[in-house]
Amino acid sequence: MKKFRFKLETLLGVTRRKKEDAERAFAAATRKVEEERARLATYMEEMQKAQREYTEQTKEGKRISVGRLMTYTSYVNWKRRQIEEQQQYILHLQDERQKRLKELLTLMSKLKSIEQLKEKRWKQYQEELLFEENKLLDEIGLQLYMRKAGA
Repeated sequence: MKKFRFKLETLLGVTRRKKEDAERAFAAATRKVEEERARLATYMEEMQKAQREYTEQTKEGKRISVGRLMTYTSYVNWKRRQIEEQQQYILHLQDERQKRLKELLTLMSKLKSIEQLKEKRWKQYQEELLFEENKLLDEIGLQLYMRKAGA
């Protein structure tokens, strides 16, 4: 009997490679989100540090100059803008990450379907092989019986 050959083996290989690529893209997107969250945390810490410094200087009863007050105000406003922009950027990256996850899940589903089809074809091949083997054994048995009966 002929050797087992899955006609969609090429498609299976291509789908596996695409799935691996999608896994790498998803991992990269996840890493990027985490990096940018860390950057956001740094911005927030910097702003809180500046606010604490301002509070300490005004708490001690010291007078604070208008120029220094304007410097703190402008720095805090700048940090707020940075934080807002970073939050928007993180939202954008999370959307990208979701797209990558959706692509990965789609490819995983497709790959699973093809692998199940291959498994089904393999079982059919084994059944056909068993059928052919039994048929051959039956023929041999029949020939042996006929020889004994004729002799």
